[in-house]
Formats: sequence, C-alpha cells, structure tokens
Amino acid sequence: MRSGVPGFSPQRLIEARAARGLTQVALADLSGRTSSSISRWEAGDQLPEIDALQAVARGLNLPVSFFLNPQAEHGPAPMFARSMAAATKSVRSRVEARLRWAQDISLVLQESVDLPEPNVPQIGATDFREIRDADIERMAIECRIAWELGIGPISDLLLAMENAGIVVVKERIDAGTMDGLSNWSAVDERPYVFLATDKQTCARSRLDAAHELGHLVLHRELTERALYDAAAFKEIERQAFYFAGAFLLPAESFGAEVWSPSLPAFISLKERWKTSVGAMIMRCANLEIISDEYKQRLFKHYSAKGWRKHEPLDDEGEMPIEQPRLLSRSIRLLCDERVYTKPELLAAVRLPANDVESLSGLPAGYMSNEGSIAALRLKKSPGSGLRHTADVIDFPGKKET
Repeated sequence: MRSGVPGFSPQRLIEARAARGLTQVALADLSGRTSSSISRWEAGDQLPEIDALQAVARGLNLPVSFFLNPQAEHGPAPMFARSMAAATKSVRSRVEARLRWAQDISLVLQESVDLPEPNVPQIGATDFREIRDADIERMAIECRIAWELGIGPISDLLLAMENAGIVVVKERIDAGTMDGLSNWSAVDERPYVFLATDKQTCARSRLDAAHELGHLVLHRELTERALYDAAAFKEIERQAFYFAGAFLLPAESFGAEVWSPSLPAFISLKERWKTSVGAMIMRCANLEIISDEYKQRLFKHYSAKGWRKHEPLDDEGEMPIEQPRLLSRSIRLLCDERVYTKPELLAAVRLPANDVESLSGLPAGYMSNEGSIAALRLKKSPGSGLRHTADVIDFPGKKET
C-alpha cells in the first residue's frame, strides 16, 4: 500500500502553484520541503505525508482540503488568452488557474442559486478559416438581438453579459502582457471570462470584454492546438477584435453617427458609445468609411497626442469602469439568507477568504467578517401608525426537493 495522504490530487498542487505564480523551487523554500519531493508529488509518483501536505498548504495559503478535492472535468474547450503570443507561460498558467478557481466558486454557488441560463449565440464553425467578416457582422447583430440590446450604445456591457449567463471575473494580475481570458466549461455548459484590471479604463475594459465575448461566440469549437500556431493565432485574435468592434459599434447606427472621421469627432462620440478612439478608427476602416492610408494618418496623430497610453475621457470620474456583479450578489444572497455562514461557504469552496473576495468582486474582509448585529427595527408608538420598510431585490434560489 502506498504511504501518504489518501485522496491527494497532484493536479490540484500544480494548479495551486500556478495560481500563486510559484516555481517548484520557490514552493520548496516556502514549505521547507525539497523541490524534488514537490516534483514527485505533482507527477503522481509519490503521495505527501500529512505533515508535508500541511507545510505545502501553509506555503500556498490554502486549506489542506483543497488538495483532496479532485479538479472538475471542464472539458476540452480551449482557454482563449488575449495577447497570448506575448504573455509568458507562467502568467498564462497563473490566470488560467485563477479562472479555474472562479469556476469552482461558481459551481458551489450553483448548488443553491439559479444563475441566469447561458444565452450566447454560436457560429458553429469548427475551423476558424471558415469564418468570414460578414459572418462576424451577422453574429454580432444576432448576439444583440438575443440580448434585446437594439443597435444603440450598450449602457453596461458586463451587466448584459452576466444577464446572458456569462460569469465575469476581474482581478489585477501584475503583468502587462495579458488582458483577458475566456473559456466554456463542460461541467455547467457555461462561459467564463477573466479580465485583468492592470491597465483598466472604462473603454479598454469594455473592449477586452467584447473581445472575449467574440471568442465565446466564434471559437467555442476550436481546438487548443490552433492557438499555438502563430499565423492561426493572429487570425483568431483578429476575428475576436473584429467581433468586438461590430458588437460595440454596429454598422448601421454607429456608421450613421460618424459625421466626420476625425479625432475631435471620435472624442465627441466616445462618451456616448463608451468605446475608445482607437477602436472607432479601426471600426471605420473595417466599414470602409476611411481608407487604410487615412487610418494610418489618424493613428499617427493619435500616437503623437500620447493617446495610446491615455485617451481623453479615460479617467474614472469621466467614464466609470463597469464591474461584474453575479458572483458577489450570489454570495451575499446565500450569506444573508443563512443558507451558508461565511466559514461554511469558505469550507465548501475550499479557498481562503482573500481569494474568494478577489475573484468574486467582494470588498476585502467581507468573507472573514462573520460577526453581525441582528436586524433592528424602529419602535412604534401606540396609535402612531409608523411603519419602517425596505425594498428587497429578488434573486431566485433553487427550490429544495
């Protein structure tokens, strides 16, 4: 019989180390174990003893139970990473692991909360080379129709995505080489999007979100292999960018509002459409409102003004940055309705409070603050007829059977 902790999952150790951005050597230093031991545990050649597993868990700031919970079978759908060609392998691995943790949280929440059913139109292409720009324009409009958005500006893109059953996560990753990630999970047949907040402005965040939506609509049937061919990856990314422009700036409505394809005109449209000047220039070129030569001239002036780093209206006070709500509201609902205490919920997801807060968009300290004062109400004087009421937002939960 093999010695060591029964039920230990080597894949969970690999995932945890990736999520923390640690090498085997770094984890060995943190845990007081050898890198060769960690290598054998990750390969499944040996099981760690309980004291060793406890030391590794402390080094990774995770409960021991995390390593005894097998990974969910999310299926073969690839993880689409923006700027994947430039991002380092360690950064990609870290963000992919963080998204898997968000999926773990979501799966626990779905045991008690009915999240919106996924409603994301699919192009159905198994080969990206079959997709034409006209197909992308059509799918962008189909998505707007399915979500009842009309053809005008979208007031809150993340809200629209979450209402369509897409779980959105935002986190800082401290790396400028990656902007987002998306994946369809086979466990719940639900799409997930991770957005980095490192270089965040309202317009940039919306473009990143629409770009990941493009992957979910256009590229669900693609294989992982396609992403590692440079030419193929470049075209797949171009298609996702094209979709983002077509979805945020429909040809019929946006095209009619471009009274002058100039930088001042685009600035005047930016607040209404909540889309960057750079994206509007590209959209006008795709719609043949401007020539390629004129596009290059516009981008030359654009760069000279320093707008590649910071455009007008990029400040938070001018255009507030959209935030996801679905995971945070689900957790608040379960805790408020006493379905879970906060410690019980942390035990169920097998993650520390700070990770749950960060991935779910909750304020720091929310999950670790269990104490609360019982609900208070105003006294009513005899005959006063005074009543004190509060509005309740309905968030349906699954019925018990």
